[in-house]
Amino acid sequence: MTDTTKLAVVTGAASGIGRALARRLDADGWRLALTDVNAPGLEETRGMLRGEASLHTFDVADREAVHEFADELHERHQHVDLVVNNAGVDLAQSLADVSYEDFEWIFGINFWGVVHGTRAFLPRMLERHSGTIVNVSSVFGIVGWPMHGTYCAAKFAVRGFTETLRHELVGTGVRAVTVHPGGIKTNIVRNSRYHRDHGGAGKDKAVEIFDKIARTSAEEAADVIVDGVRKGKQRILIGADARVIDSVQRLAPEDYFGVMSRFAPRRRSKPKG
Repeated sequence: MTDTTKLAVVTGAASGIGRALARRLDADGWRLALTDVNAPGLEETRGMLRGEASLHTFDVADREAVHEFADELHERHQHVDLVVNNAGVDLAQSLADVSYEDFEWIFGINFWGVVHGTRAFLPRMLERHSGTIVNVSSVFGIVGWPMHGTYCAAKFAVRGFTETLRHELVGTGVRAVTVHPGGIKTNIVRNSRYHRDHGGAGKDKAVEIFDKIARTSAEEAADVIVDGVRKGKQRILIGADARVIDSVQRLAPEDYFGVMSRFAPRRRSKPKG
């Protein structure tokens, strides 16, 4: 017998926005399939839930693993109603100095993870003429930011991918939603690869600064996402900072960085000798 209970997939569910989304969706009565590379973190998330949640530990950068996961869910439940491609990582280093290995690492998770999660579930959603795919970009998918060029590039790519998909899905019954969080109180900076070795602030200082400027809780972010999807929004901004930055970029698409430059980190030359 076909299961008619709503089923949602959330990637990166071991902490941060992913965990908060799991808790909000669980409270709303959704059945959940949660993924992360952090198995203990997933178990902690499940311990916070009241309803049913299956846990799946793999790297979203692994295309085969993502497609096997999608096949497993459809075999078990016959449908997936909501996919939130949320898993993400950060990297701090100048574009002049970042290694190709680090570039590929961040794109594997932040961009290809979104592509894999979309393409693994989209065909069956199209067959059913129903479903929603939510891809988490960033405010740094709207504006560039020094020392985080790889992150920005991946998040800009998520934005372009999802906005194009939205056009292609018109009339199919399937929706694509782009999410642009501002500063969210998560561990993304603590867990980042940090290579600011040219006189910039150390990682501990960066974490301290981020904790001060990140004004929105993960729980608030989850509420904005779920409520926005329910209301049919196609583009969701999270936090006052995201809304301000989006407005500045729209008003001054070429000159916005002049407004923001006082807050931006600078690459410093290596000392001679």
